Amino acid sequence: VTWDVSSCGTGVTRLCPATAIQKKYFKTGTRIASYGCGTAAIAEGIGAALMSETFHRNGIATERILAVIELANGLAINVRAGRNLLRPSHFFGHLKQGNLDSLRGVADQFAARQISNGDWPKMRPGRRRYRYLAEAAARSMARTAATFEREYVFCWLDWDGDNILADGGIIDYGSIRQFGLFHREYRFDDVQRMSTSLTEQRANARAIVQNFAQIRDYLITGKRAPIRSFANDPVLTIFDREFEQIKRELLVSNLGFDAEQTRRLLSHAGPLVDRFSKAHQYFERARSSRGPRPVSDGITWNAVYSVRDLQRELPQRYLVRASPIPADEFLAIAASRYASPKDSRLTPHRSRMASQFQRAWLAMIVEAAERTRTSPGQVLAGIAERSARINRYDRITGDSIEYATQRLVRNRRKITSAHMYDVIERFVHHQILNPPERDASPTFRPGPSQRDSRRVLDSLVRAMGFYRHGL
Repeated sequence: VTWDVSSCGTGVTRLCPATAIQKKYFKTGTRIASYGCGTAAIAEGIGAALMSETFHRNGIATERILAVIELANGLAINVRAGRNLLRPSHFFGHLKQGNLDSLRGVADQFAARQISNGDWPKMRPGRRRYRYLAEAAARSMARTAATFEREYVFCWLDWDGDNILADGGIIDYGSIRQFGLFHREYRFDDVQRMSTSLTEQRANARAIVQNFAQIRDYLITGKRAPIRSFANDPVLTIFDREFEQIKRELLVSNLGFDAEQTRRLLSHAGPLVDRFSKAHQYFERARSSRGPRPVSDGITWNAVYSVRDLQRELPQRYLVRASPIPADEFLAIAASRYASPKDSRLTPHRSRMASQFQRAWLAMIVEAAERTRTSPGQVLAGIAERSARINRYDRITGDSIEYATQRLVRNRRKITSAHMYDVIERFVHHQILNPPERDASPTFRPGPSQRDSRRVLDSLVRAMGFYRHGL
């Protein structure tokens, strides 16, 4: 496998955005620009390491932190690695400029790397590769957008393809957030403009795919047709189908059904899954009656119910009695720390939706048992175990990662770099949501800072629970 390596913190480069803003050029390596200055903080590298390794261990494609090199002035060089660090924007710049030769060079380079790394099947250069490029973009962007929406990952996925890798992986953790709830109105404030929201990421991923359809046609014909002529391109059908399929798979598997049960439910009980999805979406997308409010890095309108808490707690109650719990108890479990008294009040409609949520889920358990020739009790026992892990109480959020990063930065003088590595490794292991087998947790290596390392790790784990509903 060939890896790309990049770094931030080495000073200004020729791509510095400060040039466009201040209307003057900056010498490579200088550190005087006020924006895009090429410097990096230690916290950036440690925070990216915590989040990217957690995502990687849970199957979300991402670049990873290779090293955080602390400098004497308190800044750092943060070194990153990925199997292919080309972004859609690296294609789009040449596409919009009509530079066919450069566009072909980028496409050929990307395809050759994907093939040599085993991520694409082997195929000769030419038209077949260009067709596959567009189809692969449709599938990878659909998988990425569906996963982000279902797992509450905010990435500022925009149509220009600058904040995502061409293979759908995450790059640059400066604006990445992991939400604890479906905070669908959160927007990141980047001074000059506000970001897309969680639900808008799908449309922007689809727009990226439409651009790849235009690229495919341009590379094959040598003529650049208008982007609007690809509004109904077949690769968009691939995107739409893949997006819906992956979202449904994640919905069912996050309830705790195993892979075979999930497959059979989606194949044979689609209407039942849709009935559950309707009730699930009602609680997942409900917003606070308090309305929009500013936060430290943007604006949000908080979600109020935690379906993850429901998915973790309800199976334990069904093991005692396999029937719906009272609606007021259901709502008490679902209500997050953002729920006002008005949001927590039991209304006739909320009572009906709580009943639909539970009855559809219990019916899915019976259906899965029949399809796999097991008993509902056996299916429920497996769900209770898997859901407790997938929807764990102390699951990371962007807020908790910020706390963890600050704590590690403050304590970096008390523990060795080797023990810092141990803390991060054990923290990430704690956040593995659904491993095939739970391996023994990595142990701290002996040394004088072992006790401090354990104390720091314990505080990080406690913080995960405190911030579990946050942004």
